[in-house]
Amino acid sequence: MRHPDQGLASGHDRGSASAASQEIHDDAGLKAKSGTTRSGAKPDQHTLHRALVDAASARYLTGTGEFRNQRDGRSGHNNHVKGSRFAYHFARGKLGIDPLFIDLLRLGVLPAQGRFLDLGCGQAVFAAWLLAARQAYEAGNWPACWAPPPVVHSLHGLELMPRDVARAQAALADEPRVRIELGDICQAAFESVDVITIFDVLHYFGPAAQDDVLRRIRAALPPGGLFVARVGDASGGLRFSLSRWVDQIVTFVRGHGFSSMYCRPVDDWAQSLRALGFDVRIIRTEGGPPFANTMLIARVPMEHA
Repeated sequence: MRHPDQGLASGHDRGSASAASQEIHDDAGLKAKSGTTRSGAKPDQHTLHRALVDAASARYLTGTGEFRNQRDGRSGHNNHVKGSRFAYHFARGKLGIDPLFIDLLRLGVLPAQGRFLDLGCGQAVFAAWLLAARQAYEAGNWPACWAPPPVVHSLHGLELMPRDVARAQAALADEPRVRIELGDICQAAFESVDVITIFDVLHYFGPAAQDDVLRRIRAALPPGGLFVARVGDASGGLRFSLSRWVDQIVTFVRGHGFSSMYCRPVDDWAQSLRALGFDVRIIRTEGGPPFANTMLIARVPMEHA
């Protein structure tokens, strides 16, 4: 999703936000260690990751999440399936290279079940990823010491770019729990859900629009609700400069033109979320490209009505 907006740089009190931040790099309570799968075999994160990438991205060629050879039914290449090769290769690249997706599973960030709202969902690779993860778990191919992936009761994705919406709808047409719609998250109403996600999108809005989106996200979540964002940390020095440059190039190549960006230090983001009543944790991305990407895990306290 790309939605350029005009605005001034954020004016948050960085000193007080920094003091309040809870940065997590290798949280022993979150980081999974080696164990066994439910079927008894030793898990291998690399092998599991590859299998999930295969299953999730296959939807963009077949529209079913299956990738079968027409002659003998075995897994393999099929030249006659309907789908988009661009969408397929984009999904493989995004899910395979970006550590965000496997980290959400490895760290046990997501709840056991729930209703999801994915803002700026693109071609809905996150939805395809969650469905593939649950299928792997139910087949017994899951590390015993990892939390089970969530049961998705429903997932609603909003995306501004029509081509991405079309690719998502084609890939997930057989999945009644998933609904991908064209929409501007600066204007659209957010229904009440259990989990809201927004990955690498907030910096395309001006500060006033950013604050409005965050307020409406908070209003859509019940006590215990979860908000997961991924942002670039504007205090990240060279790593941030590199990520911003690459983001602009990718945005241009995908036909969105050059968009203005309104980035903040991660402590500013955390302070804004705490001001809305969230409990916030900061998880720095490790592995993957050398960018200043950071996850914000924000929960509504259970005692809040």
